[in-house]
Amino acid sequence: QVQLVESGGGLVQAGGSLRLSCSASGSGFSATVMGWYRQASGKKRELVVTITSSGTPTYGDSAKGRFTISRDNAQNTVYLQMSGLKPEDTAVYYCYARKIGSFGRFYDYWGQGTQVTVSS
Repeated sequence: QVQLVESGGGLVQAGGSLRLSCSASGSGFSATVMGWYRQASGKKRELVVTITSSGTPTYGDSAKGRFTISRDNAQNTVYLQMSGLKPEDTAVYYCYARKIGSFGRFYDYWGQGTQVTVSS
C-alpha cells in the first residue's frame, strides 16, 4: 500500500519562506510524477507544481517565480521550497503522486494534507 507523508507546514508571515517535504512509501513504489496541489477554504483544489521522475516541472500560475520543486528519486521524496509567501497562499497543501503502469493505466495517490497559513 502506498502512503504519502507530508511535513513542513505551519504559520509564517507574509514574505517569509517554508519548505514542504513529502515521502512516498510502499514496497517497490516508484512514482512517475510527484508534486503538490493546494486547496484554500471554499475553493477548488488547484495545481501548485509537479515534477516528473526525469526532473521536468509543471508549475501552476500561483507558483511561478516563487516556488521551487525538487525531487530525490532514490528516496521517493519531493520537496517544495516556497518563498515570498502571500496571505493568498494560505491553504492545505496536498502531496500527490502518479504511477503510470502498463497499457496506459495510471494510479493517483494523495497525502493527508498539511496546513500552510500566511499572516499579513
